[in-house]
Amino acid sequence: MRATPTPAEQKLWLALRANRFENQQFTRQTIIAPYIVDFASKAARLIIEIDGDTHSAQHRYDARRTEFLESLGYHVIRFANPDVMGNIEGVLSMIAQALRETPSPQPSPQGGREP
Repeated sequence: MRATPTPAEQKLWLALRANRFENQQFTRQTIIAPYIVDFASKAARLIIEIDGDTHSAQHRYDARRTEFLESLGYHVIRFANPDVMGNIEGVLSMIAQALRETPSPQPSPQGGREP
């Protein structure tokens, strides 16, 4: 998928890459075992999924996947392809809001960072 992203993924990636958006580092097609997520900011604990036509038939799978990722401390937000293609500013506004609402990891007593 990294070599041939969907048009919606490519459009969003152009806005997110290279710390261009909210000074956050996003990666694409990131492995968060056992899944590969579309976009992730590990520092902000935020995952962004772009759902194409195939997702309409897999609600149960997506719900289990989201539940697992949230159990790791991530906040998962989803957008449909038409949302990204037709309203990128609205999508970016919702991502910015999610970044503001996602709590930062707290330092652990041992001096590291909590997940």
